[in-house]
Amino acid sequence: MRTLSRRWLLGGLAALVAVSATSAAPAALARTGPSASGPTGSSAPDRIPPLRLSLPEPTGRYPIGTTELHVVDTDRPDPWVDGRPRELMLTVWYPASSSTGGRLAPYLSPSAAPRLGERIAGLLGLPADQVDWAGVSTHARSGVPVRPRPGGHPVVLFSPGGEEPRAGGTILVEELASQGYVVVTVDHTYETPAVEFPGGRVETQQLPEIDPTELNHRVLGTRVLDTRFVLDQLAVLAGGGNPDAGGRHLPRGLGAGLDLSRVGMFGHSAGGFTSAETMLVDRRLDAGADLDGSMAYSFSANDFGDVVERGLDRPFLLMGAGLSSGVPHTHQHSRDWAGFWANSTGWQRDLYVADGEHFSFTDYQHLVPQLGAVFDLPQEVVTGAIGTVDPDRLVGSLRAYLTAFFDQHLRGRPQHLLQNPSPRHPDITFVRP
Repeated sequence: MRTLSRRWLLGGLAALVAVSATSAAPAALARTGPSASGPTGSSAPDRIPPLRLSLPEPTGRYPIGTTELHVVDTDRPDPWVDGRPRELMLTVWYPASSSTGGRLAPYLSPSAAPRLGERIAGLLGLPADQVDWAGVSTHARSGVPVRPRPGGHPVVLFSPGGEEPRAGGTILVEELASQGYVVVTVDHTYETPAVEFPGGRVETQQLPEIDPTELNHRVLGTRVLDTRFVLDQLAVLAGGGNPDAGGRHLPRGLGAGLDLSRVGMFGHSAGGFTSAETMLVDRRLDAGADLDGSMAYSFSANDFGDVVERGLDRPFLLMGAGLSSGVPHTHQHSRDWAGFWANSTGWQRDLYVADGEHFSFTDYQHLVPQLGAVFDLPQEVVTGAIGTVDPDRLVGSLRAYLTAFFDQHLRGRPQHLLQNPSPRHPDITFVRP
């Protein structure tokens, strides 16, 4: 099985395809199913409607609401584009007071969806018009009131992988919101391929061509500052203010729905590294999780994150999959995770998915099989992205373990699931010290 190295913060799906499909570059993939050549004797092909992908329904008891925030850090110049303050787009997901009202929010914002969809389609070798990325819907209703709760709901932040949009963690984010958490996702502007701002303005990737290790340092440093600024803006919101740069209307009860005395963070790949590094410097984060993310800027230079050398004194969850540099991605085999594990004094768990892969912790675990069922995707691309694990079973396991982790450490509810392996989750291995 070909694997994608976790050594670099950047690369995303592009690196996946480069590694996985060297012998089977998908140039023009055929769509399976009925022939596109039209009826016998017809000179014009039948038009096949674009594939409409779907997300699995969350399993929690609460309906979900969502809203976007445009926040601007007027005190910080943007690190990638001269002459601009740092501005970010956030999505806030929350337990809603009702399952009706509002419209279901789209998976990708309208103006950014074509760009992101074309990027994914191009990398996989799919015709750009064969997948209706703009038509994919979430299970959250836009702008509906927040479910009231005395003291508010615990808060969790999500940071995506390098060069990936904030939407890529929607399955896990929606699950947490349905379980009673307010979850805030962030796009790291000019690193992500396309970010849509109010009014339809789309800002695209603007990363410089510099030494990869230097770029990794700059990216991670920017992400940590982004995250800390998001925490600042949530404090404004909880205090009764409106941090949206345009003063747009907020859902009723949003500020009161935040309990900032209980805040966690998780992320995939570079987002996991971001979670750990931010926890090291900002004690507002009480617990964190790294989903298959390296904590190194450069292995060859032995250049590791500060958190590897200093560790953390608060709860942290590691979840790895497949092989990295030919060995299982666990703290027993990866030098960065080993250092972090040895130097941390807080609660720790290391959970391993042997038959998964780097993108098993993202929505690709659910979306790629849908694409593979319709299009002739090279097997190397599919297994290189999500491995050979049962997709639905693993999605259920990831939801269960991530929820259990935050329930135990943000809600103070001990979880038996975190103590020993479960026969209900056969793909999850506990990596002992």
